[in-house]
Amino acid sequence: MSTDTDTDLFSDIDLGWEHLKNRLFLWVIFAASMFGVVMLALLLFDVATDFYVGLTEYNISLVDFFTRDGSRREELSGFRGAIVASIMLMILVTILSFFVGVGSAIYLEEYAPDNRITRLIEANLANLAGVPSIVYGLLGLAAFVNGIGMGPILLAGAIALALLVMPIIIVSAQEALRSVPDGVRNGSYATGATKWQTIRRVVLPAAIPGIMTGTILALARAIGETAPLIMVGAIFINRMPYGPFDRFSAMPTTIYNWANEPSQHFIHLAAVGIVVLLTFLFVMNAVAMYIRHKYETEV
Repeated sequence: MSTDTDTDLFSDIDLGWEHLKNRLFLWVIFAASMFGVVMLALLLFDVATDFYVGLTEYNISLVDFFTRDGSRREELSGFRGAIVASIMLMILVTILSFFVGVGSAIYLEEYAPDNRITRLIEANLANLAGVPSIVYGLLGLAAFVNGIGMGPILLAGAIALALLVMPIIIVSAQEALRSVPDGVRNGSYATGATKWQTIRRVVLPAAIPGIMTGTILALARAIGETAPLIMVGAIFINRMPYGPFDRFSAMPTTIYNWANEPSQHFIHLAAVGIVVLLTFLFVMNAVAMYIRHKYETEV
């Protein structure tokens, strides 16, 4: 009797049409995925072509490229100052954002009560992680460059980038701390350990692979950001910075300036710079993957 009832219920459903809709949806999402992959492949191919032409037809020497600073003369332009400025930026951004970000995550996840205010803070942090980078550049320009009179120095750019990546670090550190089972914490408490001892000796060692992975990926985003640095005044500086209070031009802004030049030689210099920047990004992502697989343990 029940079989006849089920047959009557589904007799008006065209299963062939349902299967066709499923296949169509599968092809739509596959096409959407492949569109991004194809566009990325074409972009990389275009950069690789300009890179090869620059080395062969325009005689761009990699030795000179890595040992010379920026110049308005195309045959004298190099990338040394931009590379040094980007490395200094990443060091300052790490100092300014890592400890504050991880400390905030520890407080929100381990100490803060589960109430409306805490949930509001966490929701705002998630929203801040998706704010366009130029907004942080405008904040750095208004608050630090012009507000307190720092000027367009490397420290101002580092603060803007630190504000950009700090929400990402906090959210990723929270997820890493949240992934540690409560049974591990309770086992530590059962041995007589205090809350801070449990966090420092049990929770953080278990969460450190996720925290480091999120931090490195956030820094990989920061090293390629252009808009915040342009807003704080890192347009074109033809010398290498020697400290956080010097003016600077990082790798993204130098590439941006070269790409805007009418000379084809500068266009190919920009392609070589893009390859160097992509190499930095690939290395940072590889380090993040290595740390996660090397130190990830079962808890």
